[in-house]
Amino acid sequence: MDDFVRDKLSEWGLSELIEEFEDERIDKESLLLLEEQDIENLARRTGHKVKLKNGLKRLKVLPSTSDRAQFGKRKYDPRDDSSQLESPTKRQQDFQGPEADTLKDVKNIMDHVKEQLGNNMLSEFLRNKIKSLETNKRELVGVFGRTGAGKSSLINAIIGEKDLLPSGDEDCSACTSVMIKVEANMTDSKYRAEIEFIKTEEWKEEAHSWHQFLPNKGVQEEEEEDDDENDEDDGEAEMSALYGNAEELSAKIVRYTKNGDKNQQLFWPLVKCVTVKVPNSDLLKHVTLVDIPGTGDDNKSRDQMWKEIIRDCSTVWIVTDISRAASEKETWEILKNASSLIGNGGECQQIDFICTKSDICGNLDDLSPAEEKDKILKRNKTAKKKVKDKFQNKKFVKEQLSDCRFKVFTVSSKEFLKKKHLDQDDTEIPELQKILQNLNDEHSETYNYVSGAYGILSLIQGATHKDVNNKKRDVYRCLQAKLVHELNQVKYKMEKVHKVLKACLNKGVKKSKRSYEKTLHCLLYWKKKGGSFHRVLKCVVQNDGVHKTKKGAQIDYNLQLSSELTHSINEEFRKTFPNNAKAAPFNGAIKKFSLTTDELISKHSALELQLSFLKTEEEKVKAKLYKNILKGKKEIYSSLTETIQENMQEAYKKAAEIRGKGALKKMRVTIENHMKSNKEMFELAKNALLEKLNNLQGEISKTLKQTLQESIEFSLNTEDYSLPDVSRNFDMVKKYYDMIG
Repeated sequence: MDDFVRDKLSEWGLSELIEEFEDERIDKESLLLLEEQDIENLARRTGHKVKLKNGLKRLKVLPSTSDRAQFGKRKYDPRDDSSQLESPTKRQQDFQGPEADTLKDVKNIMDHVKEQLGNNMLSEFLRNKIKSLETNKRELVGVFGRTGAGKSSLINAIIGEKDLLPSGDEDCSACTSVMIKVEANMTDSKYRAEIEFIKTEEWKEEAHSWHQFLPNKGVQEEEEEDDDENDEDDGEAEMSALYGNAEELSAKIVRYTKNGDKNQQLFWPLVKCVTVKVPNSDLLKHVTLVDIPGTGDDNKSRDQMWKEIIRDCSTVWIVTDISRAASEKETWEILKNASSLIGNGGECQQIDFICTKSDICGNLDDLSPAEEKDKILKRNKTAKKKVKDKFQNKKFVKEQLSDCRFKVFTVSSKEFLKKKHLDQDDTEIPELQKILQNLNDEHSETYNYVSGAYGILSLIQGATHKDVNNKKRDVYRCLQAKLVHELNQVKYKMEKVHKVLKACLNKGVKKSKRSYEKTLHCLLYWKKKGGSFHRVLKCVVQNDGVHKTKKGAQIDYNLQLSSELTHSINEEFRKTFPNNAKAAPFNGAIKKFSLTTDELISKHSALELQLSFLKTEEEKVKAKLYKNILKGKKEIYSSLTETIQENMQEAYKKAAEIRGKGALKKMRVTIENHMKSNKEMFELAKNALLEKLNNLQGEISKTLKQTLQESIEFSLNTEDYSLPDVSRNFDMVKKYYDMIG
């Protein structure tokens, strides 16, 4: 084994494998040639395998030393003027990694190209294309769980910041009351906390509404109990602060995030969201962890943000104490309440059920270390099976979450740090870290930018070839005909989807009209044990049909009234708009769309550069459409419940104004009469969904046509425009493109 291999193993945190690599005589050449089975044989622990694979992946995408000599880890300047070069700090270099260096080099090249472009139509087109290469994609991981489940400790352990988030594990009264986002600080080495307060007008509106809801002095309402409502002052719109370390930040933000300590002034009722930014965190470069209160919020502003965040989560972590993982009602209610938001109404692809405190396993005092470990691991295996079985048998899972990948983890944040009973791998924290590493998907970000840059430079380079004008005209006519044909195919497939969903909704409308009275009766005549239902109904109508009880249960009249509509389309909707990244929306209509540029390149090699640009443009517009469809399908699905809520507003408002003796009966009659005279709201909800679906389909066709039509025009009609010489830039980017492609 040579020094290169020894240094790399140390750099990757794999010093324990040096002896193994020496025995197998692994040198630099053989290290770069290692295959999957070789890695399995050399690294027996999961954590070691992950680190080794990641290290090799990064090592193999680096260009050789001679290749990098032209720009290295610095700002690229084609004039090679050393006074113009910028070198990032050592900390930033280590944090960003080799692929980030590749990305930075190519970005600097494209910035230079953009500066050299002239003032004609093609140059403006190219400038816009270069600008569109920039993306700021962040994956959201929603972390759910009841108070005391260990969410904060789990997040701290995973990102390697023991004292970052204040924990309520030992004091269950100090529960997280607002959403906390945790992401990387990409600008400096400080710990940053950004606090977003509820806007003044939102707080005043809500305070006014609750004032109207409360009875007049001296008038005791029938069946009503006293209400404990806090009268809080409003705050500023935003606040930001910097801290030197995680412990200092944690101590300062607790009063903005938790409900507990009565001895200090608490601001959490006025806070909408807290964002904590952590320096030097590779795991959070493109990932945001969101510590989410289990259910919605009676505060409309926080509740709306709660729903929006959940809809945007690509991964959901359900956190619960291992001792009650399969039996605890609250945890499963949290998942059920969020199921429509993360399923058809969201974009969740993966659900991980995380059982915490797995090191606690009865009395271990009389056991040897090996026996302790064996007992813990056996109990963990049993817990996993129970949770998996329960998940698969849940009705809401089959309706909303059947396409999501599901896995159960048994973790111990305490053991991950102390290693008293379990090895780090046995705590399964490294497995969760691996999930975040995969979500970062740095290679994909680099590849997307570099391939797009290569396409743009191909177009500029090809435009300088003046000897292929006759061939351009032939290919132009061929592409125009192909574009029309493919657009018609997409339109036909989307119209088929529209017809199927319309038929499903027609059935849903009929069922809704037949069953709404029964549904409404269950909602209005529910007997609340140990308290007054009058008070519950008051809260529901005051908050537009939605209420969160003190125990955290979610009551949503709008969701219940629209349930037959959503049930009618759930299966077809999931097929049409799958959350699975490997599946394709609209039954593959867009995925199958193709201008067959590879086939044209084989026939017209002289136009390879122009056709390569069109190929990358087709890939880019598809990626853009997938993103737009994901956003659009959330709005389409939620429109059913939102339309019902809009049509119930009048009833809610009238019921909220009712006071005095017999108020409960009057509220019930008001809502019932409104429903009887507004049964067409189900038809309106159907039409609202179909209109949004139709708009999305139109936008897809328009985007495909306009983007590719414009790209074809500029690719094959460029002889009259003046463009800079990008030969050197093209060669450099092509070298990167070939290496990472």
